[in-house]
Amino acid sequence: MLTIVQLLALVVFIATYILIIDERIHRAVAAMAGAAVVVFLGIVPWESMLEHVDFGTIFLLMGMMIIINVARQSGLFEYIAIRTAKMAKGSPIMVLILFSVVTAVVSAFLDNVTTVLLLTPMLLYITKLMDLNPIPFLLAEIISSNVGGAATLIGDPPNIMIASSAGLTFNEFITTMGPIAAVDMVIVLIIFLAVYGRSMKVTKEEKDVITRTINSLDEKGAVTDQKLFRKSVTVILLVVFLFFIHSSIGGYLHFIFPFVDPALALEPAEVALIGAAIILIWSRVQPEEIFEKIEWTALFFFAGLFVIVGALVNTGIIEMVSQFMISMVSNQFEAMFVIAWFSAFASAIVDNIPLTAALIPLIHDMSGTMDVYPLWWALSLGACMGGNGTAIAASANVVVLGVAEREGVAITFMQFLKIGMLTLVITVAVGLAMLYAMFGML
Repeated sequence: MLTIVQLLALVVFIATYILIIDERIHRAVAAMAGAAVVVFLGIVPWESMLEHVDFGTIFLLMGMMIIINVARQSGLFEYIAIRTAKMAKGSPIMVLILFSVVTAVVSAFLDNVTTVLLLTPMLLYITKLMDLNPIPFLLAEIISSNVGGAATLIGDPPNIMIASSAGLTFNEFITTMGPIAAVDMVIVLIIFLAVYGRSMKVTKEEKDVITRTINSLDEKGAVTDQKLFRKSVTVILLVVFLFFIHSSIGGYLHFIFPFVDPALALEPAEVALIGAAIILIWSRVQPEEIFEKIEWTALFFFAGLFVIVGALVNTGIIEMVSQFMISMVSNQFEAMFVIAWFSAFASAIVDNIPLTAALIPLIHDMSGTMDVYPLWWALSLGACMGGNGTAIAASANVVVLGVAEREGVAITFMQFLKIGMLTLVITVAVGLAMLYAMFGML
C-alpha cells in the first residue's frame, strides 16, 4: 500500500510523462514543472535538490555542444557530407549506405542529436539534387544515429547517464557496445536494402545525371574558414583521444611528469569541458555567440527529470519496483533479458532519456542481490536500440522529422513504425545474444 507521499511522487512522475508524450507543451517545461511540484510539496527538500542532478551528464553535453557549434562555423560537416556523396558515384544505394555509415560513425563520437542536426539538411539537399525520394534516406539516418550512438559512452544520452551513474569508462563502452553496434549496423543496412533497395535502382542515364550533379558540388568551397577547420579537426581528435585514455591518463602523464599521481583519472565531462575551453581559446570565436547555441532546453529537461526521479528514489518507490523485478528474476541471465526488452519497448513509447533516468536507480538497488555489471549493458542496449521503435522514441528521431517537415517532407508515424519496430526487434535480439556470449552465459 502506497503512502500519501509516495502516491504524490508517482502522480507527478506519471503526469510529467504524459505531458512529455503529449508534446502540447515543451518537454523541458514539463520536466521543470514536475521538478518544481515535488520540491514545493517537500518530497525533494530544496537543500538536497542538487544532489539528484547528475552534473556529469549535464557538463558532458554542454562541453560537446560548445565544441560542435564552434566546429560547425568552419563548414566541417558540410565538407564530410559532400565527400560522402561523391564517394557514392551516382548510386542511390551507395548514398544510403555511405550516409548511414558516416552518420553511425559520427554519432558514436558526437551526440546523435547534434549529428542529425548537422547532416539532415545536407542529406535533404543531396537527395533533392539527385531527384530521389528522401524518406528512406532520412529513416536510415535516424536509425543509424541511434545504432552508432550505442557504440560509445558519448554517443547517446542514455549511455552518458549510465556511464556517469555506474562509473563505466569510455574504453569499456567501446569494447562492449562497439562490436554490437557494428554488427547491428550491418543488419540495419541489410534490412534497408531488402525493404527499399528495389525502389532505389536507377537507369544508366539517370545515374550519369546524378553523378554530374554531385560532381558539381565543391566540398572545399563548403569550408568557410580554413584555419577554424584545421583547429576544429585537431580539437575533436584530441577530445576523442582523451576519451580513450581518460581513465588512465595519470599513468601516461606520470611517465612524462613524475610528480603527477599515476592514479589520476579524468571524468568524461572534464574531457568535454577541456576540449570546449581549448577550442574557444584557440579559435577566438566570441563565446556569447556559441553559448547562445547551446541547447539549454535539453539541459534543463535533464535537470528537471533528475529531480523528479529523485522524488521516486526518496520515497522508496524505485526500491519497491526494484524488489518486484528482483522477485521476477532469479539470475543475471533473466535480469538482462527483462531489462533489455523492457527498456527497448518502453523506449519505443516514451523518450529513452527519462526511461533511463528511471531505471538507473532501480539497477543500483538490484546490486544487493546480484552483480549488476552486465545489467548496465543490457540497459544501454535496450535504451539505445529501443530509440528506433517509433517516431517519438528518441530525441534524434523528433529532430530529423521536424527538420524534414519544414522542408516539405512528411514522414508518418506508421511509415516510421513499420521499419522502426522491425529494426528494434532484430537489433536487440542480436545484441542481447552477443552480450550473453561476452559474459559467458551462452
